[in-house]
Amino acid sequence: MAYGRAKRNLGVIGQRKSSRPDSAAGAQVAGGSPKPVDLELPRPWRLILTAGWNLTESLGLPFAAYVVGARLSGQDAGMVLATVVLWLTAAVRKVAAGSVPGLLTISALVLTLQTAVVVATGSELFFLLQFPLANLALCLVFARSAPTREPLVAQLAAEVVALRRPSSGHPGLERFFRGATWLWAGIFALSTAGLAMLMAVEPVRIFLMLTTILTVGGVAVGSVSSALWFAYVLRRFGLRVRFAQA
Repeated sequence: MAYGRAKRNLGVIGQRKSSRPDSAAGAQVAGGSPKPVDLELPRPWRLILTAGWNLTESLGLPFAAYVVGARLSGQDAGMVLATVVLWLTAAVRKVAAGSVPGLLTISALVLTLQTAVVVATGSELFFLLQFPLANLALCLVFARSAPTREPLVAQLAAEVVALRRPSSGHPGLERFFRGATWLWAGIFALSTAGLAMLMAVEPVRIFLMLTTILTVGGVAVGSVSSALWFAYVLRRFGLRVRFAQA
Protein backbone atom coordinates (compact mmCIF):
# COMPACT_ATOMS: atom_id res chain seq x y z
CA MET A 1 0.00 0.00 0.00
CA ALA A 2 2.82 2.36 0.86
CA TYR A 3 4.45 1.58 -2.49
CA GLY A 4 1.20 2.25 -4.37
CA ARG A 5 0.66 5.55 -2.55
CA ALA A 6 4.21 6.68 -3.34
CA LYS A 7 3.77 5.76 -7.00
CA ARG A 8 0.58 7.79 -7.21
CA ASN A 9 2.34 10.79 -5.62
CA LEU A 10 5.18 10.58 -8.12
CA GLY A 11 2.63 10.49 -10.94
CA VAL A 12 0.93 13.65 -9.66
CA ILE A 13 4.30 15.43 -9.37
CA GLY A 14 5.18 14.38 -12.92
CA GLN A 15 1.89 15.71 -14.22
CA ARG A 16 2.47 19.08 -12.53
CA LYS A 17 5.96 19.35 -14.00
CA SER A 18 4.78 18.47 -17.47
CA SER A 19 1.95 21.00 -17.26
CA ARG A 20 4.27 23.90 -16.45
CA PRO A 21 5.72 24.35 -19.98
CA ASP A 22 2.21 24.35 -21.43
CA SER A 23 1.11 26.96 -18.90
CA ALA A 24 4.16 29.09 -19.65
CA ALA A 25 3.52 28.78 -23.36
CA GLY A 26 -0.11 29.73 -22.84
CA ALA A 27 0.93 32.80 -20.85
CA GLN A 28 3.35 33.77 -23.59
CA VAL A 29 0.60 33.56 -26.19
CA ALA A 30 -1.80 35.48 -23.97
CA GLY A 31 0.75 38.18 -23.17
CA GLY A 32 2.64 38.21 -26.44
CA SER A 33 2.12 40.23 -29.60
CA PRO A 34 -1.43 40.66 -30.91
CA LYS A 35 -2.56 38.33 -33.65
CA PRO A 36 -1.93 39.66 -37.15
CA VAL A 37 -5.01 41.29 -38.63
CA ASP A 38 -5.96 42.79 -41.97
CA LEU A 39 -6.70 46.46 -42.63
CA GLU A 40 -9.16 47.11 -45.41
CA LEU A 41 -9.23 49.83 -48.04
CA PRO A 42 -11.87 50.36 -50.75
CA ARG A 43 -11.13 49.23 -54.28
CA PRO A 44 -8.71 51.67 -56.03
CA TRP A 45 -11.39 53.51 -57.99
CA ARG A 46 -13.56 53.79 -54.89
CA LEU A 47 -10.58 54.96 -52.84
CA ILE A 48 -9.81 57.72 -55.34
CA LEU A 49 -13.47 58.76 -55.38
CA THR A 50 -13.74 58.84 -51.57
CA ALA A 51 -10.51 60.79 -51.03
CA GLY A 52 -11.27 63.13 -53.93
CA TRP A 53 -14.74 63.93 -52.64
CA ASN A 54 -13.52 64.65 -49.09
CA LEU A 55 -10.74 66.92 -50.32
CA THR A 56 -13.07 68.67 -52.77
CA GLU A 57 -15.72 69.56 -50.20
CA SER A 58 -13.16 70.56 -47.54
CA LEU A 59 -10.63 72.43 -49.70
CA GLY A 60 -11.79 72.70 -53.32
CA LEU A 61 -15.25 74.20 -52.78
CA PRO A 62 -14.13 76.93 -50.34
CA PHE A 63 -11.18 77.82 -52.57
CA ALA A 64 -13.48 78.19 -55.59
CA ALA A 65 -15.89 80.28 -53.50
CA TYR A 66 -13.04 82.51 -52.34
CA VAL A 67 -11.88 83.12 -55.91
CA VAL A 68 -15.41 84.03 -57.04
CA GLY A 69 -16.09 86.27 -54.04
CA ALA A 70 -12.71 88.02 -54.26
CA ARG A 71 -13.20 88.82 -57.95
CA LEU A 72 -16.70 90.14 -57.42
CA SER A 73 -16.25 92.18 -54.27
CA GLY A 74 -12.75 91.92 -52.85
CA GLN A 75 -10.76 89.74 -50.49
CA ASP A 76 -13.05 90.05 -47.46
CA ALA A 77 -16.07 89.01 -49.50
CA GLY A 78 -14.12 86.04 -50.82
CA MET A 79 -13.28 84.82 -47.33
CA VAL A 80 -16.85 85.29 -46.11
CA LEU A 81 -18.24 83.40 -49.11
CA ALA A 82 -15.76 80.57 -48.64
CA THR A 83 -16.74 80.28 -44.97
CA VAL A 84 -20.45 80.26 -45.80
CA VAL A 85 -19.91 77.54 -48.42
CA LEU A 86 -18.04 75.37 -45.91
CA TRP A 87 -20.76 75.63 -43.27
CA LEU A 88 -23.48 74.97 -45.86
CA THR A 89 -21.58 71.87 -46.95
CA ALA A 90 -21.32 70.76 -43.33
CA ALA A 91 -25.06 71.29 -42.85
CA VAL A 92 -25.85 69.24 -45.96
CA ARG A 93 -23.55 66.47 -44.74
CA LYS A 94 -25.26 66.47 -41.34
CA VAL A 95 -28.72 66.18 -42.85
CA ALA A 96 -27.79 63.62 -45.52
CA ALA A 97 -25.38 61.40 -43.58
CA GLY A 98 -26.08 62.21 -39.94
CA SER A 99 -22.49 63.31 -39.24
CA VAL A 100 -19.88 65.81 -40.43
CA PRO A 101 -16.42 64.55 -41.49
CA GLY A 102 -13.51 65.67 -39.32
CA LEU A 103 -11.61 67.29 -42.20
CA LEU A 104 -14.66 69.37 -43.14
CA THR A 105 -15.17 70.44 -39.52
CA ILE A 106 -11.52 71.44 -39.14
CA SER A 107 -11.57 73.43 -42.39
CA ALA A 108 -14.75 75.24 -41.36
CA LEU A 109 -13.48 76.15 -37.89
CA VAL A 110 -10.07 77.33 -39.07
CA LEU A 111 -11.47 79.38 -41.95
CA THR A 112 -14.07 80.90 -39.64
CA LEU A 113 -11.28 82.02 -37.31
CA GLN A 114 -9.31 83.49 -40.20
CA THR A 115 -12.33 85.28 -41.65
CA ALA A 116 -13.32 86.75 -38.29
CA VAL A 117 -9.81 88.12 -37.73
CA VAL A 118 -9.57 89.67 -41.21
CA VAL A 119 -13.09 91.12 -41.51
CA ALA A 120 -13.33 92.40 -37.93
CA THR A 121 -10.04 94.31 -38.01
CA GLY A 122 -9.54 95.36 -41.63
CA SER A 123 -5.83 95.64 -40.78
CA GLU A 124 -2.98 94.33 -42.89
CA LEU A 125 -1.21 93.20 -39.73
CA PHE A 126 -4.19 91.08 -38.67
CA PHE A 127 -4.56 89.80 -42.20
CA LEU A 128 -1.04 88.40 -41.91
CA LEU A 129 -1.73 87.19 -38.38
CA GLN A 130 -4.41 84.82 -39.68
CA PHE A 131 -1.75 82.43 -41.02
CA PRO A 132 0.06 81.67 -37.74
CA LEU A 133 -3.31 81.67 -35.96
CA ALA A 134 -4.64 79.04 -38.35
CA ASN A 135 -1.60 76.84 -37.72
CA LEU A 136 -1.95 77.34 -33.98
CA ALA A 137 -5.60 76.28 -34.16
CA LEU A 138 -4.63 73.13 -36.08
CA CYS A 139 -1.91 72.38 -33.53
CA LEU A 140 -4.42 72.60 -30.67
CA VAL A 141 -7.01 70.47 -32.49
CA PHE A 142 -4.50 67.67 -33.15
CA ALA A 143 -2.96 67.88 -29.67
CA ARG A 144 -6.36 67.78 -27.99
CA SER A 145 -7.36 64.56 -29.74
CA ALA A 146 -3.97 62.78 -29.51
CA PRO A 147 -4.39 61.25 -26.02
CA THR A 148 -8.02 60.21 -26.62
CA ARG A 149 -9.30 56.81 -27.74
CA GLU A 150 -9.93 58.19 -31.24
CA PRO A 151 -6.99 60.44 -32.25
CA LEU A 152 -7.53 62.74 -35.18
CA VAL A 153 -5.23 60.89 -37.59
CA ALA A 154 -7.30 57.74 -37.06
CA GLN A 155 -10.50 59.67 -37.75
CA LEU A 156 -9.07 61.21 -40.92
CA ALA A 157 -7.79 57.82 -42.13
CA ALA A 158 -11.29 56.39 -41.70
CA GLU A 159 -13.05 59.32 -43.36
CA VAL A 160 -10.69 60.45 -46.12
CA VAL A 161 -9.46 57.07 -47.39
CA ALA A 162 -12.10 54.83 -45.71
CA LEU A 163 -9.49 52.73 -43.90
CA ARG A 164 -11.18 49.98 -41.87
CA ARG A 165 -9.43 48.88 -38.70
CA PRO A 166 -10.13 45.70 -36.70
CA SER A 167 -13.12 46.21 -34.40
CA SER A 168 -11.23 44.63 -31.50
CA GLY A 169 -8.41 47.15 -31.86
CA HIS A 170 -4.67 46.57 -32.15
CA PRO A 171 -2.24 48.05 -29.58
CA GLY A 172 0.56 48.75 -32.06
CA LEU A 173 -1.81 50.40 -34.51
CA GLU A 174 -3.44 52.51 -31.81
CA ARG A 175 -0.01 53.71 -30.63
CA PHE A 176 0.82 54.69 -34.20
CA PHE A 177 -2.33 56.78 -34.60
CA ARG A 178 -1.71 58.57 -31.31
CA GLY A 179 1.94 59.17 -32.17
CA ALA A 180 1.13 60.40 -35.68
CA THR A 181 -1.43 62.81 -34.24
CA TRP A 182 1.21 64.21 -31.90
CA LEU A 183 3.57 64.45 -34.88
CA TRP A 184 1.11 66.65 -36.78
CA ALA A 185 0.49 68.76 -33.68
CA GLY A 186 4.25 69.33 -33.49
CA ILE A 187 4.49 70.22 -37.19
CA PHE A 188 1.76 72.84 -36.85
CA ALA A 189 3.39 74.18 -33.67
CA LEU A 190 6.69 74.66 -35.51
CA SER A 191 4.83 76.26 -38.43
CA THR A 192 3.16 78.68 -36.03
CA ALA A 193 6.48 79.73 -34.53
CA GLY A 194 8.15 80.02 -37.94
CA LEU A 195 5.35 82.13 -39.42
CA ALA A 196 5.28 84.42 -36.39
CA MET A 197 9.01 85.11 -36.77
CA LEU A 198 8.71 85.64 -40.53
CA MET A 199 5.83 88.05 -40.05
CA ALA A 200 8.01 90.17 -37.76
CA VAL A 201 11.01 90.47 -40.08
CA GLU A 202 9.85 90.06 -43.70
CA PRO A 203 7.87 92.38 -45.98
CA VAL A 204 4.34 91.30 -46.91
CA ARG A 205 5.11 89.87 -50.36
CA ILE A 206 8.07 87.81 -49.12
CA PHE A 207 6.08 86.67 -46.07
CA LEU A 208 3.20 85.38 -48.22
CA MET A 209 5.61 83.52 -50.49
CA LEU A 210 7.45 81.96 -47.55
CA THR A 211 4.12 81.10 -45.92
CA THR A 212 3.19 79.02 -48.95
CA ILE A 213 6.57 77.30 -49.00
CA LEU A 214 6.51 76.59 -45.25
CA THR A 215 2.94 75.28 -45.33
CA VAL A 216 3.48 73.01 -48.32
CA GLY A 217 6.80 71.82 -46.92
CA GLY A 218 5.30 71.05 -43.51
CA VAL A 219 2.43 69.08 -45.02
CA ALA A 220 4.86 67.16 -47.25
CA VAL A 221 7.17 66.29 -44.35
CA GLY A 222 4.24 65.21 -42.20
CA SER A 223 2.70 63.09 -44.96
CA VAL A 224 5.93 61.31 -45.89
CA SER A 225 6.87 60.74 -42.24
CA SER A 226 3.42 59.37 -41.42
CA ALA A 227 3.46 57.07 -44.46
CA LEU A 228 6.91 55.66 -43.64
CA TRP A 229 5.95 55.23 -40.00
CA PHE A 230 2.74 53.44 -40.99
CA ALA A 231 4.67 51.09 -43.30
CA TYR A 232 7.07 50.31 -40.44
CA VAL A 233 4.17 49.52 -38.10
CA LEU A 234 2.61 47.20 -40.68
CA ARG A 235 5.88 45.33 -41.16
CA ARG A 236 6.69 45.12 -37.45
CA PHE A 237 3.34 43.66 -36.43
CA GLY A 238 2.74 41.55 -39.53
CA LEU A 239 -0.31 43.57 -40.54
CA ARG A 240 -1.59 43.58 -44.09
CA VAL A 241 -3.60 46.10 -46.07
CA ARG A 242 -6.01 44.56 -48.54
CA PHE A 243 -8.66 45.94 -50.86
CA ALA A 244 -12.30 45.26 -50.12
CA GLN A 245 -14.21 42.85 -52.30
CA ALA A 246 -15.99 44.44 -55.21
